[in-house]
Amino acid sequence: MQKFDAIVIGSGQGGNPLAKKMAEKGWKTALVEQRYLGGTCINDGCTPTKAMIACAKVAHTVFHSKLWGVHSHGLMVDLPFIVARKNNIVEQFREGTAKGLHADGVSVFMGTAAFTGNKTIKVTGHKGEENILTADHIFINTGTTPHIPPIEGLADVPWLTSTTILDEIVIPKSLIILGGSYIALEMGQLYKRLGSAVTIVETSTQLVSKEDPDVAAVIRKMLESEDLLIYTGTQAERVTKNGKNIQVDIVTGTSRETLTATHILVATGRSPQTAALQLQHTNILTDEKGYIQTNERLETTEPGVYAIGDVKGGPAFTHISYNDHLIIYKNLFENANLSVKTRQVPYCMFTDPQLGRIGITEKEAAKEGIPVKVACLSMDKVARAIETGQTRGFMKALVHEHTDQVLGAAVIGPEGGEIMSLLQMAMLGGITAKQLREMVFAHPLYAESLNNLFMTLEK
Repeated sequence: MQKFDAIVIGSGQGGNPLAKKMAEKGWKTALVEQRYLGGTCINDGCTPTKAMIACAKVAHTVFHSKLWGVHSHGLMVDLPFIVARKNNIVEQFREGTAKGLHADGVSVFMGTAAFTGNKTIKVTGHKGEENILTADHIFINTGTTPHIPPIEGLADVPWLTSTTILDEIVIPKSLIILGGSYIALEMGQLYKRLGSAVTIVETSTQLVSKEDPDVAAVIRKMLESEDLLIYTGTQAERVTKNGKNIQVDIVTGTSRETLTATHILVATGRSPQTAALQLQHTNILTDEKGYIQTNERLETTEPGVYAIGDVKGGPAFTHISYNDHLIIYKNLFENANLSVKTRQVPYCMFTDPQLGRIGITEKEAAKEGIPVKVACLSMDKVARAIETGQTRGFMKALVHEHTDQVLGAAVIGPEGGEIMSLLQMAMLGGITAKQLREMVFAHPLYAESLNNLFMTLEK
């Protein structure tokens, strides 16, 4: 048995910096990773998808270049090159992670971790070798994996996930996507721009069901303008193989239809990776879906054992996982007494244009009885957007009627995430809507449109 001060299970964007910082503080630290260093973000999520989305945007711009008075002669998408470029970037990030952990003296074990007691784990390596590790502090960062719904016949067809589709080197001729949230929409637009005929099937009555209806409507219109076929309020009842094609029987209200495509992508959410941990040997509790339960300081029901990142449920974003590690680190080493309750939760969907979101939605404000004014500005009224020929989308901000504080914002537009981040900082700094309306921004930035956004409250 090897004794450590701390064990981190999972090499994600919260686990890695936490392990490094604890090692720097002199703690004997072990990190266990089942698959690849870097976690979902580097290997399957943010890094590879945004690398490929960038290529798809170039293809889209070239294809429509005549709109800017530039006439291209033919377009050929080299998917093997795009995938290789993506893989090179992933390898670069993965190698950087490994070097950083090694430099800080973290002991890395490649294998599957399973608890044998509250503070003891067995690591089974890829060749069957076993190591028994124990520590007073254990941090679970095992993340999530694509959720595969129990649809009749799905198991009998070669379905793809947001992980496996990234290694396809032949562009799907046609692609059915089950799901209508962030991953599904990013993947849908990506492969449509590379040349696939894309159909999206979503069970909720709107896309991105957590967003306000006006936000969802604009996103749908934007995707349909690129010829994606979208079904909402629709159930996939059965999946069958028909020669080289896949058929999906769908139901929308009382209407039935059969969709046919060469490929099917399952993007119906994610499930926590907790089964292999064998938590039944511990006092660590999970919810009915398997997410690890924590308090507001991220400690589980077993003192000294913490959960960070997606495995604990809640906002499933890389930046939240990173912030988790800061909360834990500062509480352990700086007596900071930080909590997850008061932190901001920004996020961005990397469709083109982007959706940047921060704070409460109109739906939430109405539900909680918060008096708000809504500032709204269409992107076709933004000078920079007109000049660049990117006028799809709009900006919306919720302002408290009495305090003039910004409570939330949604920005659908070019660099929507960057504009949202400005509003996020305003919210954190207590800058009022009036101050933003009168603030001096460099002309003609997208940021300057915040003047006009908040001027709409005067009308």
